[in-house]
Amino acid sequence: MTVDIFKYFSRHPKYNKLVGDDYLFVEYKCPLEVENFKLWTEVPILNYVISGKKDWTAFEGKYTVHQGEALFIKQGVYNTKQYFEDDYCVMLFFITEDFIRRFFRTHDHIVRPQNDKVLENQIFTIDVGDSLNALFISVFNYMNQGKEIPKGLVEMKFNELLYNVTLNPHNKDLINYFCSLQQVEKSNLDTVMMKNFHCDLKLEEFARLTGRSLSTFKRDFKEFYNETPGKWLNTKRLEYAKTLLGNPELNINDVCFESGFKNASHFNSSFKEKYKLPPNQYRKQVLNI
Repeated sequence: MTVDIFKYFSRHPKYNKLVGDDYLFVEYKCPLEVENFKLWTEVPILNYVISGKKDWTAFEGKYTVHQGEALFIKQGVYNTKQYFEDDYCVMLFFITEDFIRRFFRTHDHIVRPQNDKVLENQIFTIDVGDSLNALFISVFNYMNQGKEIPKGLVEMKFNELLYNVTLNPHNKDLINYFCSLQQVEKSNLDTVMMKNFHCDLKLEEFARLTGRSLSTFKRDFKEFYNETPGKWLNTKRLEYAKTLLGNPELNINDVCFESGFKNASHFNSSFKEKYKLPPNQYRKQVLNI
């Protein structure tokens, strides 16, 4: 099961949160039910750890974030690992790309790209200096007052947050990514699909990851790939499953779910139709495992 973390927190009454037009701030402590699942978000997250540590695994690798450290996490699907030896407390700032674009349009005379290179990372580490750390703590203290915070103050804090991040030259890779958002109004379709095709998401959820309505997503998809999303996803997942079968540590069910199929019977029949052998026989005869 893959949990929509933005929807989970925005709808759950037990967590501290501030909700605006383009942002959501949440402070929470573990353990949580969502820690048992793969997570996905259609809204970028700035994740600051107050105590404890946690792993986030993206397409390009694993990131471990400790107390006093922060990550910027783009839209996508992630596996997480919680360490329960220490009390874990985190602040999550959900900030839409539209909010980031407006910030840069307003302050383009101050914030400039550091170079022409834009990394394709799903996750960026953030250098947390004294001023940014103080800002995080001040927002945390506001939340713990238990009073409703005016929307204007919340928006001011989010702008201050982006100021602190983007004026720090150590965050140049993230600054370049933020600046690149000015050039596009929609997420790159191919990038999103190639990094998330193996995730068990509905077409509506893939559309949201790319910042499109379902109808626009289907139209753009057919134009780019010259086939329907369902057929393309099935093909990519089978190709990925064939690769995973080369790992003897994974059983057939592991390969099935890791490659994005919902049940083993559908996976077996689809694999046999494409490669003329069921997965188990393919592994034995072709891979000699």
